Amino acid sequence: MSTGLADNVRKYRRTAGLSQEGLAEAADLSLSTVRKAEQGGHVSMETLHTLARALGVSTSTLFATDAPKSVLGKRDEANRRYLAELRRALMPAVGLSAPLSDPGEAGELSELRRGVQEGHALYWADQYGAVAKRLPGLLRSSEAAVSALEGEEQEHAMIARCHALLLTGKYLTQVRQYDMAYFALVEAIRLAREAHQAQLASTGVVGLCWLLLRQDRFDEAEQLAAQTAREIEPRMSEATPAHLAVWGELWLRVASAAVRNNRPEVAREARRMAAAAASALNTEDESFPHHWGGFGPVTAELKAVEDLSLVGDTRSVLRRTDDGILSDKSVRNFGRPTAPNWGRHRLDVAHAHVTLGSHQDAMDELMQLRRTSGEWLTHQPMARYVMADILKTRKRTLTEDMRSMAAHLGVAG
Repeated sequence: MSTGLADNVRKYRRTAGLSQEGLAEAADLSLSTVRKAEQGGHVSMETLHTLARALGVSTSTLFATDAPKSVLGKRDEANRRYLAELRRALMPAVGLSAPLSDPGEAGELSELRRGVQEGHALYWADQYGAVAKRLPGLLRSSEAAVSALEGEEQEHAMIARCHALLLTGKYLTQVRQYDMAYFALVEAIRLAREAHQAQLASTGVVGLCWLLLRQDRFDEAEQLAAQTAREIEPRMSEATPAHLAVWGELWLRVASAAVRNNRPEVAREARRMAAAAASALNTEDESFPHHWGGFGPVTAELKAVEDLSLVGDTRSVLRRTDDGILSDKSVRNFGRPTAPNWGRHRLDVAHAHVTLGSHQDAMDELMQLRRTSGEWLTHQPMARYVMADILKTRKRTLTEDMRSMAAHLGVAG
C-alpha cells in the first residue's frame, strides 16, 4: 500500500532523474530496500537519512502526514497502568472549578530540591522504577508550594517546581512517553520564564529539543536550539560552567538535528560552536538541573563520532573511538561522560562492528552495556537494531549470550 512517504521518495527520485536501480546505487542500498520504501513498507530512519542524502533533499522533506498504524500489544497497556499515578499528578483532570485530584501538601523547598537531586541520581543509576514512584509526590508538593507561598518565596517555589518538571520530562522522554514529556517540559520552560530564569528555561529547551529529535521533528529542533543558543550566547571569559554547558548542549542539539536532516554544513558549524564551549569548559560537567546532562570535551567528541555513524562511515567510527579525546588518557584527564552519553556512543561502536561483520565484538559491547545499564539498554532502538542484525546475519548457531541478549531486548530470533 502506497503512503505519503512512499510517494515522496518516488517523486524526488524521479525529479533527480534516477531509476530505482540508480537510487539504490547512489545510496549504497539494495534495490529491494528502495522498492520497499516506494511501496509503503517499513524502513528505518537510518535508511531514510541515506535516501535523503542520495536525493539531495532534507530528510524531513520525505515525511508526510498519514493515518497512524494501530498501536497494539500488552506493553502499551502495561505502560498506561504503570504511569497512571504520574499522569494524574502531572496532568490532573480539570473542570469548571477545582481539579479533581488531591493537591497534596506544600513541601519545604529544601526537601523539594533534595528530592529532585535524589531522583536524578536514581535516573543516572538506571533505577527507572524508583524514579517513577518519586515523581508524583514531587510534582504535587511543588505545585502546592507555589500556591501556598507569596513573593520571593513563591518565586523560589516556582524554580523548585521547574526542577521537578525537568526531571519528569527527562524521565518520560527516556521511556518514550512523549506527549506527557512535552507537557512537563513546556510547563517547566513557562515557569522558568515567568520567574525570569533564562538559563533554566534554556535547560528546558535543551530537553525539548531532545524530545523533538526523538519524534523526527528535525527542522523544529534545529531552529529552536539555534535561536535559543543565540539568545543566551555567553562571554567566554565571564561565563559560569553551567552557562557554557547549556550553550554547548544547545549547539549539540542543532548539530544532531542538522545531520539527521541532511544539512551537513549546518551540522559542522554547530559542532564547531559546541567544541568551543567544551574547550572553554575544559572538563566534563554534570550539574542537573543547572544544565540538562553531562557536557564537556569528551561529550562533544562522542556526538561528533555519532555523526559518522549516521552517515555510515563505520570505519571512521572505530578509528576515532579510542583515539584523541576519546583515548583512555584523555577521558581520565577531562572526566568521564554521563552513562547515557557513553552508552549511546558504545551502541554506535557496536553498530559499526556488526556492519563490518564482527558479531562477537558487537556482542561484547552489548553485554558490557547490559552489565552497567541494563534497564537503559531496553529503551534503545539502536540496541535492538544491532541485535536483529546479529540474528539475521549470524551463520553459526547462536551462543547463549546472544539468546539471552535477544530476550532482554525483546528481539525475536
